[in-house]
Amino acid sequence: MKIQIINGPNLNLLGVREPGIYGGRSFEDFLPAVKAKFPDIEIEYFQSNSEGELIDKLQKVGFTHDGVVLNAGAYTHTSIALQDCIRALKCPVVEVHISNVYRREAFRHQSYLSSVCLGVVCGFGLHGYIMAIDGILAHLSNAV
Repeated sequence: MKIQIINGPNLNLLGVREPGIYGGRSFEDFLPAVKAKFPDIEIEYFQSNSEGELIDKLQKVGFTHDGVVLNAGAYTHTSIALQDCIRALKCPVVEVHISNVYRREAFRHQSYLSSVCLGVVCGFGLHGYIMAIDGILAHLSNAV
């Protein structure tokens, strides 16, 4: 089984960017804990600040992997192109946000991605990525 984690713009700054909102830990520091939680799953990680690179990666893994955990960052609130891409994929995608976007600015309350994703996890910090993988696994086990 293969799960792809994809992080979008500015998430390469986790650990230094607004730690009061995003915490003080980088994703690279957190990733070993995710892999340890799911030792029987091949978990891959990709981050880009470029919308086109995110789309290219989704297209590459969306037909070969069992699921995608996507934190599209600010593109969540702006990208119809990402929505169209997710809609075309074979595997389920779970939208993740580290912060509770509904406790933040009003523009963050709108997601162009939620309607084409399996589910949404927000507000649980980095633990949300683990919750998203659990959701994908539950979905796949029910789909059999």
